[in-house]
Amino acid sequence: MMSKDIPLEEGLMIIEEAIGKAKKIMQGCPETKFTFEEYQKYYECVYFMCNYHDTYENSMQLYNQFKRSLEESINTMVVPSLMCQDDDAYLLRQLVLMWSNYKLMARWLFRFFQYLDRYFIPRDNLPSLDELTVSCFQDLVFKKFFCQFQAAALSLINQEREGLQIDCDLLKNVVHTFVELDKYGQTKYYEDFEQAMLVDTSALYSRLASEWLLCDSTADYVQKVYWCLSQENRRASHYLHPRTAEMLRQIVRNQLLEQPANKLFEKKQAENSGITTDYQEMLSKCAGMTLEGGSSVSATEEWLAALMASSTNIC
Repeated sequence: MMSKDIPLEEGLMIIEEAIGKAKKIMQGCPETKFTFEEYQKYYECVYFMCNYHDTYENSMQLYNQFKRSLEESINTMVVPSLMCQDDDAYLLRQLVLMWSNYKLMARWLFRFFQYLDRYFIPRDNLPSLDELTVSCFQDLVFKKFFCQFQAAALSLINQEREGLQIDCDLLKNVVHTFVELDKYGQTKYYEDFEQAMLVDTSALYSRLASEWLLCDSTADYVQKVYWCLSQENRRASHYLHPRTAEMLRQIVRNQLLEQPANKLFEKKQAENSGITTDYQEMLSKCAGMTLEGGSSVSATEEWLAALMASSTNIC
């Protein structure tokens, strides 16, 4: 056990050793570990500095040292790795990698500084070490690059909708990063991304509805609707937050089924040369029918499902 009487400058130098080793994680060595003896040395250093001499000054110095170590790591390693990245997937991979390494580095530092969290921080009503870890990343990374992260994620989603192969696990990790960054602070990054994604989705399916109504038969149209709903369900389950899934499905239903319902009915009448099928009869044919995803269909969707089912018999 080290001496209880640790001068401020000496104590800060000892802790700087711990910070220097922890930073190796950010430099590409995530396997970096501390021995039990090292952990004991650094933890006791913080403990004794906070309990002897001018404890408030020492505690505040240690708190600022913890914050400064986070900021230096972000500014020297995270930010440069994200600069001037034109490849969407590469940018997001760098984000996920840097956030993962940063959290691991901060977790080690927290073990040495945790005495601050127990006694000093609550007494002075300061942000906890966890809050400080997240807020530093928010302030120095997300406030600068979030628009690029969001645009890159939306681009990959649209690429998949166009039939291209993308890294779904990467998108899942990006979404998880957004959610984690929402834990502290007033800015809700996942909510912002979610809103932008839903607006994009609405615009896409509004355009597709117009194109399909013009070019496709009603039977082909409804087949495409079911396929889109299936794909969006799969997409939501693979890499979007669970709360987003129902909103996504509702937008697709609204743009492809509910809003164009009257036009579809008129189109079907024209295709049948005046032969119509009773509305109530069609509803009875598909009672209890559900769309993929488990949610009950609306009356409009029942009508359209029955319309598709009856199209081959009518035409």
